[in-house]
Amino acid sequence: MKKVNSSPTMKDVAAEAGVALGTVSKVVNGLPVGEDYRIRVEDAIRKLNYQVNSYAQGLKLNKTRTVALLIPNTVNPFYGALVYHINIALLKRSYRMFLCSTDSDSGLEQEYIKMAQQNKVDGIIGLTYNPDLIIEKGTPFVAIDRSMGPEIPCVASDNFAGGQLAAEKLADFGCKNVAFLRSGSSLTNEPNKRKAGFENGCLSRNLSYEMKILEDGDSYEEFDEFLTEHMRNGKLTFDGIFCVTDGLAYYILKILQKMNQRIPEDVQLIGFDGTRHMGVQDYICSTIVQPVAEIAEMCVELLLQENMSVKPPLVCLPVTYAYGGTTSEYPKEE
Repeated sequence: MKKVNSSPTMKDVAAEAGVALGTVSKVVNGLPVGEDYRIRVEDAIRKLNYQVNSYAQGLKLNKTRTVALLIPNTVNPFYGALVYHINIALLKRSYRMFLCSTDSDSGLEQEYIKMAQQNKVDGIIGLTYNPDLIIEKGTPFVAIDRSMGPEIPCVASDNFAGGQLAAEKLADFGCKNVAFLRSGSSLTNEPNKRKAGFENGCLSRNLSYEMKILEDGDSYEEFDEFLTEHMRNGKLTFDGIFCVTDGLAYYILKILQKMNQRIPEDVQLIGFDGTRHMGVQDYICSTIVQPVAEIAEMCVELLLQENMSVKPPLVCLPVTYAYGGTTSEYPKEE
């Protein structure tokens, strides 16, 4: 006897429609049946308010329509935007996202990979700087910002072009002596190419430049000391600064203001990412904008392709410059 208030089963639908259980299964899974049978089954489903167990259905078909996203955190605005756009890209394809926020903990990253595989996800998208991360062979995986091997596609912004564009913009706005500030992983990755691009841009535009580079975990106070060392008679010797993230640029902006430097009159400042106030308003600084929505779409598209052999090892998407109040609004006339 069927329990009162229990959820209707496929057998209940078959009995209500007066068809075989196999017919209901075919309708639920989108397989062809006679039109009369399909209508009867769909009417019974609506009448009984039958809900398909998509997880169990996915296990049976070896496809759960779930994708895991491995990301350092959701506090950083760039990471948060990635989470948002990847979720949207998955929803458009009727997939769900299994979010794994790791707080950059390498051990936790590996645990999340194991958990994702145990939950039979259809693939994993990962932004990780863990050199020891183990991805089982055959696991559909797309990396963001770091190449993890020839069989794993990597999607990134064109970081070299972005660094070069920052130098060119500072030159266009009249800067002569500039600084490059960076804090990040020493692991080989795509964002590290911003440095080479900036150097190339400075050389091509005859800009004098210095660099201050910190590793993950180093104190930002070293940037304070670096800038203080370059003060002469109350004025900073640099008239332009490029920071490899908007977060760092915002920090430097506050330091410069404490040093009584006018932005952008005395010092012009460019960041990297395209971060906006409250996510949708003005840019927090003049910036090299990463195409976050396009990165998300490309990751999902590559992951869900069936044929792994046709996937490119690296996809670089173009960046753009956006004015955010920390540079001149227009190029300086010669």
